[in-house]
Amino acid sequence: MSLPPGFLDELHSRTSLASVVGRKVMWDARKSNQGKGDLWAPCPFHHEKTASFHVDDRKGFYYCFGCHAKGDALSFVKETENVSFMEAVEILAREAGMEMPQRDPKAQEKLDRRAQLAEIMEQAVQFFRLQFKTVAGSAARDYVARRGLDTAALDRWEIGFAPSGWQNLWDHLRAKGVAEDLIIDAGLGKPSSKGGRPYDTFRNRIMFPIRDVRGRCIAFGGRAMDPDDNAKYLNSPETLLFDKGRSLYNHGPARQAAGQGQPLIVAEGYMDVIALAEAGFGASVAPLGTAITEHQLQLLWRIADEPIIALDGDTAGMRAAMRVIDLALPMLEAGKSIRFALMPEGKDPDDLLRAEGAKAVEAVLDAAIPMVRLLWQRETADKVFDSPERKAALDKALRERIKQIKDPSIRAHYGQEIKDLRWQLFRPQRNQSQWTPQGKRGKWAPPPVASPETRASILASKGEDTLVRVREAVILATAILTPQVIVHFEHQIEELECRDADFAALRDVILRHGIDDPLSLQERIRETHGDGPLEKLMSLRHVAISPCVRRPGDVELAEMTLAEELAKLNAQRGLTAEIAEAEEDLDGSTDEAVTWRLKEAAEARNRAHRSQNEDRAVFEVAENGARIDRSEREAFEAIMAGINFARKRP
Repeated sequence: MSLPPGFLDELHSRTSLASVVGRKVMWDARKSNQGKGDLWAPCPFHHEKTASFHVDDRKGFYYCFGCHAKGDALSFVKETENVSFMEAVEILAREAGMEMPQRDPKAQEKLDRRAQLAEIMEQAVQFFRLQFKTVAGSAARDYVARRGLDTAALDRWEIGFAPSGWQNLWDHLRAKGVAEDLIIDAGLGKPSSKGGRPYDTFRNRIMFPIRDVRGRCIAFGGRAMDPDDNAKYLNSPETLLFDKGRSLYNHGPARQAAGQGQPLIVAEGYMDVIALAEAGFGASVAPLGTAITEHQLQLLWRIADEPIIALDGDTAGMRAAMRVIDLALPMLEAGKSIRFALMPEGKDPDDLLRAEGAKAVEAVLDAAIPMVRLLWQRETADKVFDSPERKAALDKALRERIKQIKDPSIRAHYGQEIKDLRWQLFRPQRNQSQWTPQGKRGKWAPPPVASPETRASILASKGEDTLVRVREAVILATAILTPQVIVHFEHQIEELECRDADFAALRDVILRHGIDDPLSLQERIRETHGDGPLEKLMSLRHVAISPCVRRPGDVELAEMTLAEELAKLNAQRGLTAEIAEAEEDLDGSTDEAVTWRLKEAAEARNRAHRSQNEDRAVFEVAENGARIDRSEREAFEAIMAGINFARKRP
C-alpha cells in the first residue's frame, strides 16, 4: 500500500534516529557529541571493536565506515528487526503516536486538508503582520518597543496584531476565496452560538506565530491588549495541525542552536523565549499555555540530555517546577535529566534580562540545581523535624517519590543523594559544638582539643571523661567489626558525643554507611579518613582486649556488649546532668527534692556499673559467647563427677 504524501516527512520529524539506534548500540562517549547529535558506536551490522558506526541525529541518517551500511530510521528498523518496510513504518508510527493511514480510509483526505490548513495559516501570518504596521496597531507597537524589541526582532519572530472587531480576518480570508469550514478548522474563526456570522478567534491581541520543527505555522498565541480581558494569553484551539501537548514554541531554531552547543532553556511564555533568544540564548523554548506534558518532555530530551527549566521566582513558578518533577521521575533514563534555574523572586527571565542583563541570567542558569535537590526542597521547605515521627514521615514521603523511578541504577543514585542531604539536615551540630557540662544547664562550648600525646593514649588521662571515652571506643570498635548490629543501635550511636575528633569521624561513617553497606564499612572508613583513625581505635589496650574485638562477627556478643556499654553511658550522662542542674538549683538552702534526684541518679549509675560485676558473679561466658549460670554449671559438674566415679568403681 502506498503512503499518503507528507506522512513519512511527519514520521521522520517526530522520530529521533539516536533514540531508535540507541536501543541497539552502546555509544562511544569519547567520540560522540550528543549535544550536536553527532554519535558514534560499534556497528550493529558487523562484528567490530572500534566505533565506526556514525549517526547524524539532526539530519536523520547513519553510516558505517566499516561495512558501509547506511540509511535512516526506517531502514535501521527494517534491518535490525528483520521486518518489511510497512512493518517498520508501523513500529515507528506507533512510537511517535501517529495513526497509520490504512487504518483510516480518509487518511489521504486528511493529509490534503492539513496542507490546505497550513496555507491558510500562512495567509493569516501575513494579515496579522500587515495589521501590526497600521494605525490600529500603534498600541501594540508601543508595547513591544517597551519590551525592548527592535524592527529586526519583530521581523524574525513575525510578530503581528489582530485588530478589534469581530470579522476582520474572517472577511479577509473569505475575500480570498477561503471556505468557511477551512477557516474554522484552522482555529482562526468560531461559529456563533446565537445564529449570527462566525467571528475571529483572536481580537485586539499581539500575535505570535507558532511553527513546528519543519517551520510550518500550525497555530497562534495572542497576548491581550485590554488589561481587563479574561485571558491574558490565548492559544489557537487544537486542530489537525496543532496539538499543544506535542508542540513547543521556537522548536526548530532551538534545536539548531542546541546542536551548536547552547544550553536548552525552557521558559514559561512567548516573550520570555523571545527575550532569551535575542540576548544570545538561542536554544530557548516554551510549552504552549499548559504545564509541560510527557510528549513535550520527550521532545526536550531529543534536543538535549539535560534541559534547564527556567521558572519565575514566585509561588506559581515553584508549583510548575513540582509538576515537572512528578512528571519526569518515572521517565528518567541514564543520561536524561532536568535542571531547574529559579529566577529571583517576582521576576521572570525577561524581567531579569531588562533589569540586569544577560550576565545575570547566565549566572542563574549556571547555578541551576538538579532535580533531586528540588525534590528534597519540596519535602523539607518550611517544615520542622524535631521528632522521630516527623523524620519518619519525611523518609516515607521521599521513598514514595523515589519508587516512581523505573531505572534501578538511577533510583539507587537518588537514594544515596537523598541520604546525603538528610545527613546534612539532621547532623549540622556535630561540626559546630558539643554539649559540655559547665555547672549551668544549657551551656554550649566547643569540645576541648586534646594534645597529640593525649590523643595517643586515652588512658593517660584521669576522671569521668576518660571512662566515657573508653566506653565510646569499645562501642565504635564493636560496631565496626560487627556492623550487622548497627541497625538496632542506630539512635543510641547517633547520641554519642565523641569529643575525640577521630572518634567523631568514625561515628559519622558508621551511621552514614553501616546500615546500607555493612560489608564494606571498613573500606568506607579508609576511603574517607585513611587508615589513621581506625588503627588508632584498634590499638587502644582496652579495645584490643575486648571480647568483641577478638571475636568479630559474633552478633549476639556484640549486641550484649553494645547494650551494656550504652546503658552505662546513659546512666553516667543522666548523673552528670542532674549534678549540673543541682548546682544551679542550690541557692544556700537545702532541698530534699534535689537530694532525692541526686540519690536516684547515682543509684542508676551504680546499678549500671554493678551489672557487669554481678553478671560475672552469677554467670560466666562459654567459648561460644553464651552466658552460663554458675550454680547450674556447678550442679552439672557434680553430676558428671558422680557418674565418672561410678564408672571407675570395680
